[in-house]
Amino acid sequence: MRLIVGLGNPGKKYIKTRHNIGFRILDKIRIENNFPDFKLDKKFNALLSKKNGVFLLKPQTFMNKSGISVSNFIRYYNVEPSKLIVIHDDADFKLGKVKIDKNRSSGGHKGVQSVINHLSTKEFWRLRFGIGKEEKKAGDIALEKFSKKEDEKVERLIQKVINEIDRGLEKGFTKKGLSI
Repeated sequence: MRLIVGLGNPGKKYIKTRHNIGFRILDKIRIENNFPDFKLDKKFNALLSKKNGVFLLKPQTFMNKSGISVSNFIRYYNVEPSKLIVIHDDADFKLGKVKIDKNRSSGGHKGVQSVINHLSTKEFWRLRFGIGKEEKKAGDIALEKFSKKEDEKVERLIQKVINEIDRGLEKGFTKKGLSI
């Protein structure tokens, strides 16, 4: 069993924000890989979709409490943290950079820190999607929406990310960076 978690904030006002890139990527994975529609599972306070032993999970707890949903799911299904990949925004990376890594600190990302705290481990995979802009600080851009030009770049990169996740599920993940 594998668990892919996209971090974001629930609610229409957050849908296209930079901070919700994890949700956006999961939505694309679901569509491209023919997963069923997401359904709310109250036990985990998360939207879930499952296909062939792979679960997609979008916590509905708001970003800074994401670890609650993730840890409840992990414990209920007895999933090893090494079978978890968390997809989230990273304002320290410029838009267009993506990095896959494991066993790292949260780097100040409160959603990731919540997952680390609730699981009591960093031994899970992370896909860090750059949302940064040179002229702005990380905290100033998280809830901004992408410009039309940026959004086109994001769509191209999401396709590369999905291909990498598919490859990782089949052959195992490796620490590396992607960019366009």
